[in-house]
Amino acid sequence: MKKLIPLLLALISLVACKTEKKNLMLVQGEIKNLKKGTLYLQKMKDTIAVVVDSIALDGVNTFTLSDEVESPELYFLSLDKSPGKQISFFGEEGTITINTKLEKFRFGATINGLKNQELLDEYNEMKSKFSNKRLDLIKADFETKKFGDSVKIDSIENLINGLIKRRYYYTTNFAIIHADNEVAPYLALTELFDANIKLLDTVNNSLTPKIKASKYGKELENFIAEIKSKE
Repeated sequence: MKKLIPLLLALISLVACKTEKKNLMLVQGEIKNLKKGTLYLQKMKDTIAVVVDSIALDGVNTFTLSDEVESPELYFLSLDKSPGKQISFFGEEGTITINTKLEKFRFGATINGLKNQELLDEYNEMKSKFSNKRLDLIKADFETKKFGDSVKIDSIENLINGLIKRRYYYTTNFAIIHADNEVAPYLALTELFDANIKLLDTVNNSLTPKIKASKYGKELENFIAEIKSKE
């Protein structure tokens, strides 16, 4: 019997290793002031958000969720499936920490993510500057049209168009610089979908073989092929 115990322990250990998930992503964190609610970890499948993990919290505001990541992609942390209480982040193998408050669930969240999330944060910071500048120009355009000043109207419209082009070029350059990360084809799909096909081709041709084989790499390839088939 004593000889069988080590053998049984070895078998249990072997089974555990075989059943251990590969490419495991852990999402952990804290939601301050939360007394009760259900957290859902979601990702897109086709055009539908599907739940991959969930946890009911009652008197506890810390959480841990997980998923086996086939390819790094955008995930959503949703509280009670409320559209206004949803945090998006780039998920990949490893541990991601998300801390927030109940009152500012979405906009008050801090995400300590991995490489793709860090790059997405960097891009979004510059994107917000473009967005703020565009809002200023739209406001100026609205005010100018009140007085019917055609010269100023044309000038502002040119500035808006120029700003859009600069954002396209910034996005393209950012994706090329980080072509060895999944965030590159993701940005091409979400930020350049209505841009000149040449910019999409430029990003696609810069991707490394590994990224071309990723979820967003394949989607970008298919998206470009679909556009060209209609030309």
